[in-house]
Amino acid sequence: MPELLIELFSEEIPARMQARGAQDLERLVCEALAPLNPRDATAFAGPRRIALSLTVDATVPGGTVNERGPRESAPEKALAGFMRKHGVERDALVAENGFWVLHRDIPAIPAAQQIAAVLPGLLRRFPWPKSMRWGVGSAFTWVRPLRRIVCILDGVVVDFTLAEGEDNGHGLKSGNLTEGHRFTAPGAFAVTGTKEWLDGLRAHQVEPDAAARRTTIAEGVAGLAAEEGLSVVADPGLIDEVAGLTEWPVPFLGQIDDEFMTLPPEVMQVSMRVNQRYFALRNADGSAAPRFAFVANLVPSDGGALTIAGNERVLRARFADARHFWDLDRARTLESRVPALDRIVFHASLGSQGARVRRIVRLAGLLAPLTGADTAQAERAALLCKADLTTGMVGEFPELQGIMGAYYARHDGEPDAVADAIGAHYMPRGPHDDVPHAPVSVTVALADKIDMLVAFFAVGEKPGGSGDPYALRRAALGVIRIIRENGLRLDLAKVFWEAAQGLPEAMRLAPDLDVLPEFVADRLRVQLRGEGARHDILAAVSVGNTDTDIVRLLARAKAIADMLETEDGRNMLAATKRAANILRIEDRKDGPHEGTPNPALYTQPEEKALADQLQKTIPAVEQAIAQERYEDAMRDVAALRPALDQFFDKVTVNDADPAVRANRLRLLSELRRMTVLIADFSQIEG
Repeated sequence: MPELLIELFSEEIPARMQARGAQDLERLVCEALAPLNPRDATAFAGPRRIALSLTVDATVPGGTVNERGPRESAPEKALAGFMRKHGVERDALVAENGFWVLHRDIPAIPAAQQIAAVLPGLLRRFPWPKSMRWGVGSAFTWVRPLRRIVCILDGVVVDFTLAEGEDNGHGLKSGNLTEGHRFTAPGAFAVTGTKEWLDGLRAHQVEPDAAARRTTIAEGVAGLAAEEGLSVVADPGLIDEVAGLTEWPVPFLGQIDDEFMTLPPEVMQVSMRVNQRYFALRNADGSAAPRFAFVANLVPSDGGALTIAGNERVLRARFADARHFWDLDRARTLESRVPALDRIVFHASLGSQGARVRRIVRLAGLLAPLTGADTAQAERAALLCKADLTTGMVGEFPELQGIMGAYYARHDGEPDAVADAIGAHYMPRGPHDDVPHAPVSVTVALADKIDMLVAFFAVGEKPGGSGDPYALRRAALGVIRIIRENGLRLDLAKVFWEAAQGLPEAMRLAPDLDVLPEFVADRLRVQLRGEGARHDILAAVSVGNTDTDIVRLLARAKAIADMLETEDGRNMLAATKRAANILRIEDRKDGPHEGTPNPALYTQPEEKALADQLQKTIPAVEQAIAQERYEDAMRDVAALRPALDQFFDKVTVNDADPAVRANRLRLLSELRRMTVLIADFSQIEG
C-alpha cells in the first residue's frame, strides 16, 4: 500500500500547541482521506514542524451512481433543471418505472489526485487556537509563518499549491524538501519517504519524535543529577514544555551561588521554572541542592562550558530579583498587609478580598469546634491567609500564594499551626495533591473552599456545561477529599446555610444555593466513579435522603456494596426490585396499597413467615440505621432472603380474592417501606 508523508515546516510553534496540532493533523487528514482507507497513522510534533505518516489505498474505487430525477410526466422545466444540475443531455437519461433516471459511471480516482484535491482546503481551515498573518498577497494564516510543505506519496511528490484565485497563498506549494537544525545543520535536503525523513532529520540534529525528546530530557537530567548524588524535583509538565522548545535536547548541570541558598526552595524552583525552564534538584535528605539542570538545543563545540556559564549568569540575576522581593516583603508583617486586601477586587458582585477574608474568618470560627481545631488559631490563620497577595514575591510568582504567606507568618513569629494553615489553605490544588490533616489547616482550607462555593452560587455563577471559570468543581472535590480523608462529620447543608449568612442579606436566599448540596453530591459520585467504586449505590442511598454527612453516606453505601458481594445480598436485591415492580404496577390500578397487613387474611404459611420475619427485622433495621450500625442493618436485611424466596416461589400476589390480594400488596409495601430506609434499590445496577 502507498505510504503518505506530510510535513508542515514553520517558524517556532509554541510548545503548548504542538501536540494538539499533530493530533488535529492526524484527525483531519484521516477524515478527509476516508475514501482511501487511511491506516497506520503516526503523528509527529516539534518546535518547527508537525508531520504525519500513514498508508492509504492506491485509488478511490470507482462505481456507478444512479440518480432518480423527476417523473416522466413532470414539466419540461423540472427535467431541464435536473439535466443542468448534473451537466448532461436528455440522451443520458433513461425512463424507469415512471421516472427519468441518470446512470453515471464514477471512475476510480488515483490517491495522489484525491490528496491534492483535499489538502489545500484542509490546511486553510486548520484549527490552531491562535493563528497569525504574515507577508502580503494572502489571507492564509498559520500558527507561525509556514515555510515548507512536504507531501510525498510512495516516493513521489503530490503536487498542489495554497494559491486560491488572487490569493497567492504566500507562494507555498508541496515539495520534497525539509530542513534540519537551524544552527548546526542549516539548509534544505530532499526526502522520499518516512524512513528517509526520520533518518535525515536525526542526521541533521533534529529529533522529530516528541516522546523520544521527552525521554532524552528526563533520563539525561536524572542521570547527570544521580552522578552527583542528587535527584530531580518531579515536573512532568516542564519536561513536556522543554521537549517542545528543543529539537536536539542536550542536558547540562549548573551551579547556584551559595548566597542564594537561603531563599525558600519553592521560590528557587518557581523562579527557575517560570523564568528559565530550569529543573530544580534536591539533596538526598530532600533539601535544595546548590545545583540546577537545564537543556540546551544543540551540542556545544566546547563541551558546554560557555553554555553553562551563561545560564549560571542568567540565573544569578533572576535569584537576585527574588532575593530583593524576599527581603522587601519581610520588612512588613502579614497583619499590616490585611487592610490592603480591601483594595483588591475579588468579584464585582462579591466585593473585595478583604470582605472575603472576613467571611472566611467567620466561617473558620464556626467550623473549628467541628474539626477539633483551636478556634483562635483558626480565625487568626483565616485572617492572614490572603495577606501574601499584596507581597512583591506573590505578585511576581502567583504560584507561590499561600506558600509565601506561611514563610512570612513564621518570620513574624506566628504559631506553627497558624503558619502551616496559611500555607495549606489552597490544598488540594489538584487531584494528585495532598490534603491538609492538621486541625487548623483543615479548618481554614474548608472555610476557603466553602466560601468560594457558597458565594459564587449565591451570585448565580454556578458551573454550566463544560464551563467552570471559577474552578468550583475543583473546590467541591477539595471539600469532599478533605472531609473523606480526615473522617470529618459535617452536615454540609447546614454548613452551607451558615456560610451564606456571612453574605450580604440580599444574597442569603439566592435560589442557586438550594442546588449546592446536590452539586457536591454529584462531584462525590464523579469521584467514586473515577475510583472504580459503586457510584450507583451512592445514588441509591441519596434518593429521598436529605443527609449531607459525606462520611455517613459513604459508610451506608459501603455496607450495601458489601452486602451485594454476597449471594444472599444479590438475591435480596432481586427480590426487592421484584416487589417494587409489582407494587408500581398494582398501585397504578387501585393503589396505593399501604397500611398494616391483616394477619387474619394470611392463607399460606409462606406469607405468614415473611410477615413474622418483617415484624422482627423492621425495628432492628430502624434501630441499626439510627445508631449508624450499617453493617448490622444490611445483615438483618439479607437474612430476609429465605422468607422472600419462599414467598415469591409459593404465593400468588394477585390472588382472585380482592381482600387477599390487597393484604399481600400491603405486605410487600411493608418490605418496600423498610428498604427505602436504606436506599432506593431500583437505582442499583444489576
